[in-house]
Amino acid sequence: MADLLPITRRHRFALRDQILTLDPERDHLAIYRISSGKEFPFDYLRGMEIALLRTFSIPSIAELLDATGEFACAGQRRYDDTFLLMGALVRFGCDSEEGRTALRTINRAHSWYRIGNDDMLYTLAAFVLEPVRWIDRFGWRSLTDHERHAAFHLYREIGRRLGIKGLPDGYEELVSFYEAHEHRHQRSTAAGTRVSRAALDVMASWFPRYVHPIARATALAVLSPPACSALGQPVPPAALTRLATAALALRARWLRHLCRPRDVSLLQVLPQVRTYTLDAPGTVMERFGIARPARTDHPLMAHCPNRGNPR
Repeated sequence: MADLLPITRRHRFALRDQILTLDPERDHLAIYRISSGKEFPFDYLRGMEIALLRTFSIPSIAELLDATGEFACAGQRRYDDTFLLMGALVRFGCDSEEGRTALRTINRAHSWYRIGNDDMLYTLAAFVLEPVRWIDRFGWRSLTDHERHAAFHLYREIGRRLGIKGLPDGYEELVSFYEAHEHRHQRSTAAGTRVSRAALDVMASWFPRYVHPIARATALAVLSPPACSALGQPVPPAALTRLATAALALRARWLRHLCRPRDVSLLQVLPQVRTYTLDAPGTVMERFGIARPARTDHPLMAHCPNRGNPR
């Protein structure tokens, strides 16, 4: 084992060094694929889950999701839709046939609802920034500026194709918008409590029933106490937070000192989802995300051109 450590250390940063040879704007997709598929696949996924949870602390987002019953009635499908469609944009790129299908599907899914531009931009920002924050806390190394800016440029392109207005010109501007939006709007609401509880129930359902309470508490343990309060959820015991943090720190040290870079990107592996049967890695089907919503009688859906037309 001791003889292998110098070899492991020598190669561990090879992918990071490759990233540093690329241009964060021009090569943003290539950088993001390496970072999310090989360097930090577990961490990007956990960061996306945190991003999803944090959107429920914005009252206008929580009210819509609560009123339409999307997480209460079809939480796992909603999770899988997000995971598969955003994953397709990374695997294939926005301008590929698969990417255009994913973008068309996302736009059609959103067409059911009246969603404010700032809420769309905030959600997009969360998908950029929360994985960065997770990796800075729990990753085996910090992200490079190349990786941060590549993530910004990728999601800026996605946002442009989704018709989001007022997209920031740079990463730091996106951070400023995100923090200011939370400062103005983030607060606990009954709707946010219900939706976040439903999302936590989905995450807990991935484990045996007898550990569901522990799974829910552990998911909250990686959030800050103010974030838990903004979601209307109890702050986990300090001991559980320390245990979760220590376990993630141990994992980071193990990956840093004892593991070599991945040879195969997890983006090339068949995704593990529970709602759909997939034929091949990266499969995108038109039906993702556009099943008839659980409710179609809410005022925020009254404008919808598809209202009353089930699939």
